[in-house]
Order: sequence, then C-alpha cells, then structure tokens
Amino acid sequence: MNPLVQPFEDFESASRAVLAYLHEQIGMGLWMMTRTEGDDWIILQTDDRFYALDEGSVLRWSDSYCSRMVNNEAPRFAPDAMGFSAYATAPINQTVQIGAYVGVPIQREDGTLFGTLCGISPDTQDEAITRQEPTVTLLARLLGTVLDRDLKAIDDQRRHERAQTEAHTDYLTGLNNRRGWESAVAQEELRTAHYGEPVGVLVIDLDGLKPVNDEQGHEAGDALIRGAAGALREAVRPNDVVARLGGDEFGVLAFNCNPNCIEGVVERVRAALEASEVSASIGSAIHYPARRFNQTVGEADGRMYADKFSRRDRTRNVAPG
Repeated sequence: MNPLVQPFEDFESASRAVLAYLHEQIGMGLWMMTRTEGDDWIILQTDDRFYALDEGSVLRWSDSYCSRMVNNEAPRFAPDAMGFSAYATAPINQTVQIGAYVGVPIQREDGTLFGTLCGISPDTQDEAITRQEPTVTLLARLLGTVLDRDLKAIDDQRRHERAQTEAHTDYLTGLNNRRGWESAVAQEELRTAHYGEPVGVLVIDLDGLKPVNDEQGHEAGDALIRGAAGALREAVRPNDVVARLGGDEFGVLAFNCNPNCIEGVVERVRAALEASEVSASIGSAIHYPARRFNQTVGEADGRMYADKFSRRDRTRNVAPG
C-alpha cells in the first residue's frame, strides 16, 4: 500500500519544496521566495547553487528584475535577460551576474503584492524554458493560497495571545508586562524569519516620573503611568502589542510595519502622550529577519536615549523669559 501524501506544515515548507522542484525541473543558479515591503526586497527562502545569497538578506526592490516584471516592463520568462532593456539597465546587474531570469508575482487573496517566486542564472538559457511558465504560475498561485491561510492563522493566534493570563499582565495598567513582552517578541522573531513581515519596535521612557513621585506622591506617579498607558493604547492599532516593561518604560510591537508605517506610529504616540500631558522620550527601529530581535530592541532603546538627550539640550537652550 502506498503511503499517504502528507500536507506541508506551513508556507515556508511548501515554498522550500517548490524551490527544490523548480531547480530539478528547470535548473538555474538560484531560486528564491521573496517579499517586498516598500523599497525593501527581503529574501525569505532560497535554493541556491551558485550565488551564495543569504536568506534574510534585504536588497533594494527598485533595483531588481522582479520590480520590472511586476510593472510589466519585461516578460516573466527571459532566457536571455540582456535582450530586454528593462532588465539590462537594472541596477542589480552591477553586483549580480544574471544571464537568464524567471519571475512570477505572489499575491494575497485581496490582490495585494506579497513578493515574488523567481529564479536567475549566470548564463543564458534555452528558449524551451518558456514552456514552463504555466507550471511556475500555477505553483505561485498555490503558494499564495498557502500564504493567506498561514497569515490568517497568525492573525487569529495574535488575538488569542492578547488574551493572556494574569502572569502576562501588568497590574497597574492592564497592559502586557515584561513577561508578556518577551513572549510576544519570541513569537514575532519566528514569524519574521518565516514570512519576512517587518515589525516596528518602539521604546518609550516617561520623563520626570521620579520628581512626580517625590513631590506629589506615588498616587500621582501611578496616575501618570496609567495616563501614559491609555494614550499608548489609543495611538496604536488594535492588533499591536503594548507593554509596560518596568517602572517608567513602555514598549510597542507594530506588526507588518515598514519605515513609513513606523514614522506614523511614532507621530501618533507622541501626539497622544502630549494630549494626555505626558512627557516622554521615544525611540524606534524596524526588525527584519537578518538579525536578532534583541538587536532591534537595542537600536530602538539607543534612539530613545538620543531623543531624551536631545530634548534635554533643547530645554537647556531655551532662554528664560
């Protein structure tokens, strides 16, 4: 009796199987599953036999052949890539030797672009590879279906994770506490590695909590902390994570958030805090799969301290009267 055909566990395992299959059937020096976010082109999974390109690398989307393919400036199958001006003039040629190119968009169910399934070769290829376009297109559509299933499951899981036990809840604010923050960070590090979804990280430090406690009492200090927590909840999106990391420090995880997005989040957070008459220093960073999450948090923390020192300097330089 033949064994049952087992389904793939997730999008990543399905993607790797497709990349290996395409190499076996078509060849090429490199097959990739990529994601695009703004002008970032994130390499998620590879079947690499020539280029030694690291998974998790972030390249410039506008430099790529894939951006031109998606914009219909050149065909999806180019056995001789230099025969098409859009590919021949692409900036990526300055660093990568490409003789042939294959690429198909990966779309979400709502029609938005997730990324591309693509292959490149240092040498030109026979025109016969163009006969594989229906197969590659079908595989790309199937992967898009698996992707949507996974991303919907992630949204459901995030909603579940928001309903944490008391062990993950800060008693004063009702936000996630340090333990809840670390749990969320660990989950997002895995998801970013699998799907390339950028996560915005904010670190917020309240200014002047100690003088409030010393001069007005701890009840006033607690009210300040609760006011800051309420402002942060109002400023971020429903599925984002807000945590009190301890004392006067807070953190935010903004999901699927590129550099333009994080600028908007910082502006909303700053405006909400100011409206609540809470003075705070803010630092932000974007997490990508090429590094550890604690490095991203450290970058945001460093920018928060830079913001704090900058604001202190501006205050000192304001002349009295």
